[in-house]
Amino acid sequence: MSIASDARPSARLTPANDTSPAAVSNTPQADTRILLIKAKGGLGNRMLAAVTGVILAQLSDRTPVIDWRDGLYVPEGTNLYPLLFRDPTGIDPALFDDSRSVAPALWAGRLAEQPVSIIARHFPTKHSSPFIYRRLSVPLSGADPVEPVGVFWSYLPKLARLRSRLRADRRFDERNPDVITQDMLHRYFTPNDRVRQTIGHLFAGRRRPVIGVHIRFTDRKVPLAKIERALTRLRARSPASDIFLATDSAEAQNYLTARFKRVFTIDKQLVKDGQALHYAGTQMADPVREAENAVIDMFALAACDWLIHSRHSTFSVAASLIGGIPAKRQIDVDRFNLKVIVKRWFQAFA
Repeated sequence: MSIASDARPSARLTPANDTSPAAVSNTPQADTRILLIKAKGGLGNRMLAAVTGVILAQLSDRTPVIDWRDGLYVPEGTNLYPLLFRDPTGIDPALFDDSRSVAPALWAGRLAEQPVSIIARHFPTKHSSPFIYRRLSVPLSGADPVEPVGVFWSYLPKLARLRSRLRADRRFDERNPDVITQDMLHRYFTPNDRVRQTIGHLFAGRRRPVIGVHIRFTDRKVPLAKIERALTRLRARSPASDIFLATDSAEAQNYLTARFKRVFTIDKQLVKDGQALHYAGTQMADPVREAENAVIDMFALAACDWLIHSRHSTFSVAASLIGGIPAKRQIDVDRFNLKVIVKRWFQAFA
């Protein structure tokens, strides 16, 4: 069963929080200290990494400005963030493009650029380095730089590296990192109206519990057999349950819908060649709509009662945190995969 998304004009490029006759960015005061939060990677990566950035901004008395102009879905130079989410600051990152007093200094006068181009210019052999973010970001520990504009970027969340600073701050002391992350996701990643309305329609009148299944099966493949076994066991416990499937792959969607009844999805573009959709160079009739569909998938997973997934995917991790889905209602098919466990630990503390 496929549920179509609400119709809307094609190729909308106005901010998600634009309810006024004219969308006008806020202009920060002259003495406002800014932390530009840049991005590289898919939706889950950039959302969870941005959480680290907004927390770092709070710890450093800076105003966070999320800058997703790197060309994910929409043309490079267009900020994807306010198209998908309500922006609580409303500050256009382009206001700072020519700033010279910037930390780290290699960004001076180049703030219109994104991590990929900076790495290519200065560190061409380090694109896959787990430590390269340290050269492109203000430090996570120690004194905050004096420059009025700072840049934060990381491919993955780095909250673990802020733990000593969090313990020393009354706003965060003794709070569980997952709770802190969930709070920031709710504050900085409230989806736009179409996304929220579509999710409401998806779940209207649906019987509970609903089992959410996330299958990443393009550039990184979740084992389908493990997903099937986990879903078979859970469905046996709750035979009346519906299944919401979020996947990026036509192959994975066909696999699951052929084996289980009452599987529902959203109508969206799927890839067939194994390459991630947002980097596949595929011609999309409406790139913003496809980006919104990714957000719908994530927040629909968050609205489910159970989640079957691999925590190796930050997309499903973000969904579980947004929805506050307890660990006892999550089935991680890679929970015993030593390679995944070690890699996740190293990435958190690198």
